[in-house]
Amino acid sequence: MAQTKVGLVGVTGYTGMELMRLLQTHDHFELVRVTSRAEAGKKLREIYPFMQGMENGELPITEPDADDLAQACDLVFLAVPHRTAMEIAAVLLEKGLKVVDLSADFRLRSKDEYEHWYACDHTQEALLSQAVYGLPELYSDAVTDAQLVANPGCYPTSAILGLYPALKENMILTSGIVVDSKSGTTGAGRKASVGTLFCEVADNFKAYGLTTHRHTPEIEQELSVIAEEDITVSFNTHLLPINRGILSTIYTTLSKDMTLDDVHAIYEEAYRTHPWVRVLPKGKLPETKHVRGTMFCDIGIAVDKRTNRLIIVSAIDNLCRGASGQALANANLMCGINIDEGLKLAPLLP
Repeated sequence: MAQTKVGLVGVTGYTGMELMRLLQTHDHFELVRVTSRAEAGKKLREIYPFMQGMENGELPITEPDADDLAQACDLVFLAVPHRTAMEIAAVLLEKGLKVVDLSADFRLRSKDEYEHWYACDHTQEALLSQAVYGLPELYSDAVTDAQLVANPGCYPTSAILGLYPALKENMILTSGIVVDSKSGTTGAGRKASVGTLFCEVADNFKAYGLTTHRHTPEIEQELSVIAEEDITVSFNTHLLPINRGILSTIYTTLSKDMTLDDVHAIYEEAYRTHPWVRVLPKGKLPETKHVRGTMFCDIGIAVDKRTNRLIIVSAIDNLCRGASGQALANANLMCGINIDEGLKLAPLLP
């Protein structure tokens, strides 16, 4: 199979770095363009010493230029902030390229919802209906035929995968769902800010973005599709003193009398053909260290008979499964490559 030439717009953020790491061992993708306005003119090894001696270490960093990308690439990853991505995506799509957008610009199907939560105009409304939400376990067939994939957010990935079987099989009430999530600091991005300084994060644990987190409408949108009714969740986020990883504890109410055996069997069957989702043995609960640097989503289940609650715990790596690895899986599908190419990853331990 001929290699697919890919470009990476936004190589200096954490998701760009992670995607670059994953592409080093990909057999069918050739990284031919990396861009950054701030670092243009340098080689990758100059800004990332770990690239010294590696295949792409000598690759020059260029200014993002749609004409150049269109001439050199077949597919482009956009690892840039929201609002920036929509403009670049529109030009690249017009030139016939495939695009995987890691920003939030095409995740929401409603222009009004996007503008409400992200406080900026969406200038490419026509593309919202074209974009495919890139959660492989739910939308792999659509991703395969897509020109534009909206890569899911990290928190939504953990929440949607955790709730999918319960909602699909009508095991829980659709009201009163609480998603309590904790993330490592790379989820806040690489831009310097006081809140993510080492001395602010180390030996500390705090909530943030309560009632206002921008991933809320994305979670509600996809859960509503699964449940075939409008769903509102209470989504609450916290910052952990770790580099990477998300742990989501999801509180729901059972809609009928079910045992742990009943629920566990349904979850196992729902993900039987999806090896990246690991439903843990009964009595076991996920830990972030067991998914670090991988595509795995580990799910643990508890049934509290006293309160009639189904409690779901999911763990992912926010940079790999929650961003760059998932983007690579989507690109694989778009290009007719095995979905796990470049993603057969063991956890980064200890």
